[in-house]
Amino acid sequence: MLAQKLSFWVIALTVTLSPTQHPPFRDLNKNGKLDVYEDVKQPIEARVNDVLQQMTIEEKAGMMFINGAKVNEDGSIEDKPATGLFAFVPNALELMRQKKMNHFNLWMIPSVPSLANWYNAMQHFAEDSTRLGIPITIASDPRNHFSNNIFAMTAASFSQWCEPLGLAAIGDEKLTQEFADVVRQEYVAVGIRESLHPQIDLATEPRWPRISGTFGEDAALSAKMTKAYILGLQGQKLGVNSVAAMTKHFPGGGPQFEGLDPHFPFQKGQVYPGNNFNYHLIPFEAAFAQHTAAIMPYYGVPMDAAHEHVGFSYNKGIITGLLRNKYHFDGVVCTDWGLVTDAHMGNIVWPARAWGVENLNPEERVQRIIDAGVDQFGGENIPEVVVKLVKEKKISEVRIDSSVKRLLRLKFELGLFDNPYVNETKATAIIGKPAFIQAGEASQRRAITLLKNEAKTLPLKLGSLKIYVRNVDPKIAAQYGTVVNRPEDADIAILRLNTPAYPVKTDIPIASMFHHGDLDFKGVQKDSILQLLNTVPTVVDIYLDRAAVIPDISAKAKALIANFGASDAAVLDVIFGKYKPGGHLPIELPSSMEAVRNQKEDVPYDSKQPLYKFGFGLSY
Repeated sequence: MLAQKLSFWVIALTVTLSPTQHPPFRDLNKNGKLDVYEDVKQPIEARVNDVLQQMTIEEKAGMMFINGAKVNEDGSIEDKPATGLFAFVPNALELMRQKKMNHFNLWMIPSVPSLANWYNAMQHFAEDSTRLGIPITIASDPRNHFSNNIFAMTAASFSQWCEPLGLAAIGDEKLTQEFADVVRQEYVAVGIRESLHPQIDLATEPRWPRISGTFGEDAALSAKMTKAYILGLQGQKLGVNSVAAMTKHFPGGGPQFEGLDPHFPFQKGQVYPGNNFNYHLIPFEAAFAQHTAAIMPYYGVPMDAAHEHVGFSYNKGIITGLLRNKYHFDGVVCTDWGLVTDAHMGNIVWPARAWGVENLNPEERVQRIIDAGVDQFGGENIPEVVVKLVKEKKISEVRIDSSVKRLLRLKFELGLFDNPYVNETKATAIIGKPAFIQAGEASQRRAITLLKNEAKTLPLKLGSLKIYVRNVDPKIAAQYGTVVNRPEDADIAILRLNTPAYPVKTDIPIASMFHHGDLDFKGVQKDSILQLLNTVPTVVDIYLDRAAVIPDISAKAKALIANFGASDAAVLDVIFGKYKPGGHLPIELPSSMEAVRNQKEDVPYDSKQPLYKFGFGLSY
């Protein structure tokens, strides 16, 4: 009888602990009991501390790195051959296995279904095949804009809005919050839970290539947009439906000398000839008030006397002194991408953005960044360096714990430890939802800014004119008038332009994708534009990804409008009066390149006698 009872309990115990059955909680460390960090009823701080004390130094170090990952066409997670730039993008599964990493950022994705499948498969691997079952966090650069910007993904499936600069041109906090809320819903649907935006640098140097991602040059306007944007992403409090905002680039990356971006060795530092450092902090103060989850410093080197001449993530005075101590920011601080190691892209080497500390080796750079007060390394996957520094007692494990706590806390606040999965069926219904698409298209039209309207040329009369178009799809234009092939045969011409750019000569191919250089049209290109304007009355539309210097074009155009990311249909709707222009310039348009060169990089709207002042905008 006793033997029978013992046999029964052995069988019962075997069934209870069978690995094919799940307990009534997520047994992430597979020990058959409810740990504090697995218990949804426990306070977040208790859960953070519990999982932290179970982590090895290798697991802690892995959490401190985030790098790009590729998504296979079929949504699988195994490493597969890739072409182009994707050939140099690491496989997330291998980084999890080999490096204990669980933060990744995504660039181009094949499709929404493949992303959702990939994301769930990755979370299943994290739950089932890692020691503590720590979920992954996926981050993304912007992917909801009508964009020519390298840092904004093509909005292929996602709703397509005007640029942030366009949101600033509209100036409506409610619309900016609505935009960010749509981004939140689309991101959450496929598992993107951290945004590498908003970008709240002030566009006080008009030649800087990254202006289209900002809210312009006015600190008060940018602060207003920042609060609305973060509220739309995070809500009043981070939760299971939030996207954590990684606001950038502290303490403001706009005032680059001659506008040369510090992604590249040819940069010449970040300068403050107007002693206007604090002006660039105003949008960040708004971000702190709205409890942004994370902050990303920029690559720039402050060249003023008050700060050490090293990149901001290496700068203890900036990160610990200003961000941590003055502003009491206790969220995650993550470097911009690629500060420690060179990027090898085939035969091309893109040097690490270790400005001011080029003489340090990778171990010394990592130590310097951690000592500065940073928590996470963007675009790097070298956690073994952190492990080595701890084992050699160059960095204390207590210091590492403070960063890992912040990273863990964010995962818990987002609900990832409790349910990290997405509904793959619902994802395709949410992303590109008709109401979202319509709202994005409306924003493109609403941001369009009317700068000149000689003799009330606009709006044009729909369907009654012979029109000549350049840089406009003739099939779309034919819906508004009769398209002719020669300007001489037209009643009016419609010309679409982009702000000029002149690539810097360098061996780094990606630099050509940054719009550096002068802001005026030159040579044959300018002559061709003016010839058209002299031949037929012309409406000129220009895409402002940064300021353009266009006095001659403005003088000869019958009407001049600016857009901040807009389709042909959006522009033509405004030109033909289906939609009234309502934007106001979030940046001034200087009158000459001489005026641009004489203005101060850190001071807003200070060029001499601008062609169009900040805030200018007409309507019908």
